[in-house]
Order: sequence, then structure tokens, then C-alpha cells
Amino acid sequence: MPDVNKANRQVCDVLINDLKTMKPFLSFDTANTTTAGLSSDSVYAMAKGSRRIAFTNPLEGEMKISAQVYPFKFFALLSDGVIDSTAVYADSQTITAGTAGELALTVPTNGTITAGTVFAYPADSFGDEAALIVGTYADNKFTATNAGDIVAGSKYTVGYVINRTGVKKIAFNNSRVPKDYYITMTTVDKDEDGLLTPFKIIAYKATINRNFELSFSSEGDPAEVELSFALMEDKDGNVLDMVELTDEAI
Repeated sequence: MPDVNKANRQVCDVLINDLKTMKPFLSFDTANTTTAGLSSDSVYAMAKGSRRIAFTNPLEGEMKISAQVYPFKFFALLSDGVIDSTAVYADSQTITAGTAGELALTVPTNGTITAGTVFAYPADSFGDEAALIVGTYADNKFTATNAGDIVAGSKYTVGYVINRTGVKKIAFNNSRVPKDYYITMTTVDKDEDGLLTPFKIIAYKATINRNFELSFSSEGDPAEVELSFALMEDKDGNVLDMVELTDEAI
């Protein structure tokens, strides 16, 4: 096929494989922007103040994925790729007392409230140390030491720490190190005759930069997440390939 001019206005679909096993980790087709770039500076031997001989430094590369619609597993790339099924977090609930001196808590069947973390207050004074109701917790029920502190029909807020199973959790810490990945980005180029040609960018060894920020707002555009990867040389010396599938042009 003769070489013809082409243009592109189609964000890439992304396939991310675990580099060690080559097992697919994430297939991602909802990115808004995908970028790939390489750079390599040169140093020069000078002769009488002029550049005479160039020495090219090794390639450095980067890939970026920006998205507003993404799966939860997207964030696992920033950790060790593992999604846990248990989590511990603080929570609270506001309860209308059905019986004087007692508050019945609603606890998920896959949740357990941690002993010693249950604290009850009048609903309008949550967190106020002076309003803390002294009592004990057992069998999903908080019982006031002084029954008169909880009046039937009144509202109270109870705070606690709960352990949940059957959830999805991604842990970030210094012992859970990100993996290296083999990344394939796929898009289509369009030529001057309207012919579409699949185009792929392959990164042989990509490691994620653990820099990200989550911003949630009730105004403006939906939240956007950007992940960036540093591109490295694999054991065979490969860094990045660009492939045009001319035999699949449509």
C-alpha cells in the first residue's frame, strides 16, 4: 500500500498487561485523552567552540491516560494491582430511639462494629464531648448507663468504626509496590480518501508514577483522573513501537 497522508481524532483504547506474566490486567476504552511521548537529549564534543561530535542519551518516555469515566480497578495500577475484599472505616447513623435507654443500630450482615469505638450523642450535638452519652454496646444495641439519657421517640447519632467484608478496597502504602506493565494503545487514523487504518502504540515496560489527585465538586466538570507511566527499556532493549495495520484498513 502506498504511503498516504493521514490524520487522527480518535482517543486510544488501552489494554494493560502484567509484564511478568503477560496476563491482561485492564482493558480500558473510556479515556478522554491518551498520550505517548519520547525524548532524548544529546551532548556534544566541542572543537574551537563549535559542536563537532554528538552523543545521544538513552530514550526517556511517558504515557498518560486521562478519564472521567473509569472502573474502580483503574486505581489499582497505583498500588500492587490487588483489590482486597475487606475494609475498616468510621461511620455514623442517626437513630430514633424505640425504647428508653436503648438505641438499636442497623449493621450490614457483612459488617462488624469494632468494640470500644461506639459513641452516642443527641442528634444535634454529635461530637460534642459535653453531650456524650455514657453506655455500652453489644449485639447491635447501645445501652445507656443512665436510661434517662435516651428518650423514646428522640433522635440520636451514633458514631463507630466498622469492619466490612464483601467490599472492594485498594490499599496504598510503601510495602505494596506497583507492578511493571506492557501497554498497548489502539486508535484509527483516517486518510484523505476516508480510509480508516488501525494504529497501535506499544510500550514494552511501563511503570506508573505514583502521583495522582482526586478532586470532588458539586459544580463544574465531572471529576477527572490522570495516570502517567514512565517508559523503560525491557530486557531485549525495546522501549516503544508504533504499528500501522495496513492490511486491516477499512
